[in-house]
Amino acid sequence: MLKGNKRWLYIAVPIFFFWFFGQIDKLGISVIQTDPTFLADLGLTGADKNAKIGFITFIFTVAYAFSNLFWGFIIDRLGARKTAIMGLCIWTLTMIFGGLATSYEMFLVSRVILGFGEGMMIPVCGKFISNWFNHRELGRAQSSWLAGNYFGPACGAVVLSLVIATFHWESAFFFLAGFNLFIVIPMFVFLTRDTPEEHPRIDQKEIAYIRTPDPNEKIKPKQNFTQDYRYWIVWFGMLMSSFLFFGISIWLPTYLVEAKDFSREAMTGITSLSWLFALGFVLACGYLADKTKRPSLLATILFSLTAIFLASAILAPHPVIAGICMGLAMGTQGGVFHLSNLFIVKYSTPATAGRAAGLMGFTNILGGFSSYIMGWLRDLSGGDFGPSIVMLIVAAGLGFAAYLFTLKKEATDVRSLKVNSNRVII
Repeated sequence: MLKGNKRWLYIAVPIFFFWFFGQIDKLGISVIQTDPTFLADLGLTGADKNAKIGFITFIFTVAYAFSNLFWGFIIDRLGARKTAIMGLCIWTLTMIFGGLATSYEMFLVSRVILGFGEGMMIPVCGKFISNWFNHRELGRAQSSWLAGNYFGPACGAVVLSLVIATFHWESAFFFLAGFNLFIVIPMFVFLTRDTPEEHPRIDQKEIAYIRTPDPNEKIKPKQNFTQDYRYWIVWFGMLMSSFLFFGISIWLPTYLVEAKDFSREAMTGITSLSWLFALGFVLACGYLADKTKRPSLLATILFSLTAIFLASAILAPHPVIAGICMGLAMGTQGGVFHLSNLFIVKYSTPATAGRAAGLMGFTNILGGFSSYIMGWLRDLSGGDFGPSIVMLIVAAGLGFAAYLFTLKKEATDVRSLKVNSNRVII
């Protein structure tokens, strides 16, 4: 059954769980920070409580963003496999350290180290996808592991809520460390290799398929990704997407509990549903990107939908409708994130994929600013989320405007592709 398709087992499966548990490690804090005991134990009280909560994600994303640049160069030299194992060991130890934190400052240190360890996730996966998959299946390959990016937090919201309710908030971090130690690290050690040529269980026929060149690629050498203006438009779009995604995902559980008076059980349900929305957009965008060859158009549509859903959340007369609209807004940005990673492969070569992904991953730094600014605005407005959501709508508008500059070139490329295909048929 797997003959000729073993790359999906040896690469797609490990990086699915890589992101499944990695995103719970990263974004589980959104659920944990709603626990009153956690807030009391770390001294997250007072008039500046929300700004201090937002700063936890800010300091994480700063470390995460800068480490993306570092890991991008390391991956292009050491390979994706060794880099992934190294980063996994770092963040497993960090989760234990976070569970042992007894002060706000100690917890912040754990988040900085976690950000550094997890900063290699985007470059690692960009490198694996570039090395292991045929040009015709890049959208599906990206979807296979980005699915873990959203399915993980969907399950994690439920699991973390149960762990916190049954034990204590510290136990959540110990559980997550155990998942990495006993599931994810062994997968990378025993299943993966940097290239299909290095893997003892990949036959020559599958390697030949993977290496089949794209007949529509221009014969002239591919320019460096930094020289392609479309890469920088995507980079700016990813800045806006990070601002939106972290702002919504980190504050969504708190928004549901404090602004809409949801019970903890209802909050968990809406939060999990929101991550499933993101998963749905990822899968749909993977299919449509391969089918239409218009990823920039898809990203433009997604940014416009984000603004519509956020505005609907403000105007919605019922708390459940408002919560679902916020979840859909977060989901659309899951689709943008998927398309951005697809662009990394499109605008780079296997030799530069790590650096291209590392530079793209640096955009996560703005996500931290979003989380902190939203907390600061809440403190200024007496806990009201309205000003923060308006700020997110503006960010969605900027992302929409940026992608408009890519549509004409993309449409021309698609027309050329159809003409070339017709010539081949004739």
